Amino acid sequence: MTYRLDDLIHLMACLRDPSHGCPWDRKQTYESIIPFTLEEAYEVADVIERGAFDELCSELGDLLFQVVFHARLAEEDGLFSLEEVIQSVVSKLLSRHPHVFRDATLESFGQSGSLSIESIKKFWEMKKVEERADRGQLDLFGDVPMGFPALTRAQKIQKRATSIGFDWSSTEGVLSKVTEELHELEEARSQQNPDAILEEFGDLLFTMVSLARHLDINSEQALRLATRKFESRIRAVTQMAREQGIDLTTATDNEKNGLWEQAKTA
Repeated sequence: MTYRLDDLIHLMACLRDPSHGCPWDRKQTYESIIPFTLEEAYEVADVIERGAFDELCSELGDLLFQVVFHARLAEEDGLFSLEEVIQSVVSKLLSRHPHVFRDATLESFGQSGSLSIESIKKFWEMKKVEERADRGQLDLFGDVPMGFPALTRAQKIQKRATSIGFDWSSTEGVLSKVTEELHELEEARSQQNPDAILEEFGDLLFTMVSLARHLDINSEQALRLATRKFESRIRAVTQMAREQGIDLTTATDNEKNGLWEQAKTA
């Protein structure tokens, strides 16, 4: 049997039905399903970065269900429906793509001239500034969620700051700042000042996010990939240690380094 979006919407309504629905689903609130929404978004990112595209359809479905769930809660509260969510995002994307939809209607598709990617990015940022102003959000950082992962929020804050001219003019300038922050961290360590060490390490990390931005790298993604690589190599090290009869808890540094080098080439 083939199911469509309307079937998912109906299923959600059934799950939330006061008389015959699921007790667990009926109990949920916007706040209680936040962890599940975040988890599903991360699982989508995970399968993409692992290249596990045979899992992507299922994970996208799980993420879509989270959208439908939140919209159902909002409809029950008389706030908005899923149809209004779709109306909002379509309207927003039409207005942000005048190079594709000349008069911000689907019917005007194909009637506009082309723009460079750089011009599109500049227009997009300008449009978002206008939208924030229309909502009364005049604070430059007012709508950047505090709940973002720290690296993501740092990169977002930095990007906003560039709109008023606060940024390094070159990647070399950021690299110099990285060196400066590293020296300040070393100085704090030499003074054995825990508060200063924490602060200087934070400054160094924040500057590394700036470096990632100047290199057109997503710092959160870069750290995820590096962590995954480390995880994979540690698995290989433990496997080789078992095969070679090496106890890692008592192994010498030379033995560990040797296993690590083998893992890197495995």
